[in-house]
Amino acid sequence: MADWFSNLEFLSKVYWLVAIIGSLIFTVVMIMAFAGGDADDFSDVDGDFDGDVGAGFQFISFKNLVGFFTIFGWSGIACIDAGLSKPLTIIISVICGLFMMLIMATLFYFISKLADSGTLNYKNALDAVGEVYLTIGADRSKMGKVTVSVQGTMRELDALTDSLTELKSGTIIKVVDVTSNGILIVDRTRKPIESSTLQNEELGEGGDHLLNN
Repeated sequence: MADWFSNLEFLSKVYWLVAIIGSLIFTVVMIMAFAGGDADDFSDVDGDFDGDVGAGFQFISFKNLVGFFTIFGWSGIACIDAGLSKPLTIIISVICGLFMMLIMATLFYFISKLADSGTLNYKNALDAVGEVYLTIGADRSKMGKVTVSVQGTMRELDALTDSLTELKSGTIIKVVDVTSNGILIVDRTRKPIESSTLQNEELGEGGDHLLNN
């Protein structure tokens, strides 16, 4: 193995070293990234690509640079084995490395978007109408739970009320505020659909009464 490496040309040695070291680091980075770790903790070389792809698209980051050197090394080895000239080998390997960076930046961009879309933003619960699940004490004396639809999903969330009377289980409420730590502030209300239905029923009964008279 040592004899084989020592017999290589200088450029081939560089590409082999970059490819092997890059592949090892790339494997560790990918395992950490998809296992929930943050590979960018190893480096502060992060920058936002302020192009048309949108904010948050990180083109220059530790993960992407590792991907660049990995593909740079292996594509250079492939070009040398194919008998290409040194200038052409360098150009092709750089282009392949940059293309890999673009692929990885796009991949992690969409992964982060998916993660953000699944994160609950309690502010989205404002003005939502729901129902008390566990009794809420009057004047914020006891925390309870309410069932409300937030971001298209029914959720059971902690809630308090400023009402002077407790809100018992089954009470229809409306979210009027959200605290900084994600606790909903609710107040007694009535479902709009029930209000409209009740008014229609009263009008109908009134009309029938006039016809009967």
